Amino acid sequence: MTTEHKNRIVLPGSERSARSGSRVVGAPDPNEQIRISVLVRARKTMQNLASAKELTATSPHQRKYMSREQFAADYGANPDDIGKIEAFAHQHNLTVVEASSPRRTVVLSGTIAALSAAFSVYLANYEHPDGAFRGRTGPIYIPADLAGIVQGVFGFDNRPQARPHFRKHKAPKQPKQTAQPTSYTPLQVAQLYNFPSGVDGTGECIGILEFGGGYNANDLNTYFQQLGISTPSVTAMSVDGVTNQPAPGQNSPDTEVMLDIEVAGAVAPGASIVVYFSNFTEQGWVDAITTAVHDSVHKPSVLSISWGFAEGQQIWSTQAITAVNEAFQAAAAMGVTVCCAAGDDGSRDQVDDGLAHCDFPASSAFVLACGGTSLQSSGTSITSETVWNDGVNGGATGGGISDTIDLPTWQANAHVPPSVNPGGRIGRGVPDVAGDADPETGFQILADGQSGTVGGTSAVAPLWAGLVARINQKLGTAAGFLNPLLYALASNANALHDITTGSNDITGQIGGYSAGPGWDPCTGLGSPNGTALATALAGASAAGTP
Repeated sequence: MTTEHKNRIVLPGSERSARSGSRVVGAPDPNEQIRISVLVRARKTMQNLASAKELTATSPHQRKYMSREQFAADYGANPDDIGKIEAFAHQHNLTVVEASSPRRTVVLSGTIAALSAAFSVYLANYEHPDGAFRGRTGPIYIPADLAGIVQGVFGFDNRPQARPHFRKHKAPKQPKQTAQPTSYTPLQVAQLYNFPSGVDGTGECIGILEFGGGYNANDLNTYFQQLGISTPSVTAMSVDGVTNQPAPGQNSPDTEVMLDIEVAGAVAPGASIVVYFSNFTEQGWVDAITTAVHDSVHKPSVLSISWGFAEGQQIWSTQAITAVNEAFQAAAAMGVTVCCAAGDDGSRDQVDDGLAHCDFPASSAFVLACGGTSLQSSGTSITSETVWNDGVNGGATGGGISDTIDLPTWQANAHVPPSVNPGGRIGRGVPDVAGDADPETGFQILADGQSGTVGGTSAVAPLWAGLVARINQKLGTAAGFLNPLLYALASNANALHDITTGSNDITGQIGGYSAGPGWDPCTGLGSPNGTALATALAGASAAGTP
């Protein structure tokens, strides 16, 4: 062991590998000030929640959710542990910016030189086609007396860690022969999916996570006025100093932000909407999710996440996956439903290594993963719904078998097939549900003053979030972690529209996955029949726990 690492141990799960296609171009300024987030262990092991009533009760009405205050008291960080992190920081001339027991997070600031020495890491500047970043390889080291206390350290490496899952409609060179291009307002889609009437999400709060761009209040007012409904309450929350910053331009992330707000706000206009803006880095992810889940002021009952990245150590470290999964598990314990887009690049998930990949965080066992369909209608009736797949020059719904998340108990009877990758692993199957995502049958939105039609699974996550808000209002309680309930309802033919036609292989080489009766790795259990689903959930039987 070198002198640099003397009396230090490797922080488990902190190892990072070089990102394929990147190259070192120099060293960062040692005097540059940065912030890192240190994740501290919980007072009680999170595994205690695996059989808790909030996850296993037979219906939402029988579940006993924890308040955010109760959860913080039972599962937040111990003040003594936080004190040890603060003492460590002072020993290394670092500043404690924030310490949150509910989020189990201590934010430290200092120079790159001081922070690198404190955690025994070497940083370099990299170039990559996706953009330049500051990165590290190998593990992070911590003092032996902090073993078990420190669960993760985020912020040294700021490689891009998120991409939005939306697709703008473009006139194809060769139009599909099976469907005529059309577009819908969110209200029309909600009608086609038979969302429950007499409720609009009043009393609920929908949290939306964004990792770039922003929204324009004037555009929102114009959009909702055109739909003939009042503009919902929209609040911007800054995470890690990131604010609502609209940035118009080709493929601007503003399109993602506006799509999320407009879809969720249109189908649940009575709900308040809180938008959490953060950096598209590993640190940004962990801080945004923990901030939203533990927001004791706005108390979101539903979260919508339309960003993600393929599983794999080049992007997601083990410590980040663990931190994000634990935050989602906390959400389940507190009755918060988390809806995540499954991706827009078919079974390869924009990774050109000849293998199939799932998108994270959609592959988390504690979220409702949302896949995509192509939706055709006549009047107020669905005439056809198939797997969304525009081919190699377009996009397709994400979905497949997770390489990192094990098969949850509640999916045990879903007949999840082996992965098409070598070894045939049977892990967490993605997605769980689906909805309209084909840009040719997409959503009419307004972004940066321009009207357009947008699809992608980015539209499906806020659509389901809005549906859950309406269901919560109708039930008079939070539906919470839906997955065990939905898989138990799989035999209820009325609650979900089973999608049986199509594939998410866009290259013709990976193999991908095909739709079929029952659950499949393209559209999950299917698209919603909202009213029937709400009725069924009122008396649902749980399928089990993760």
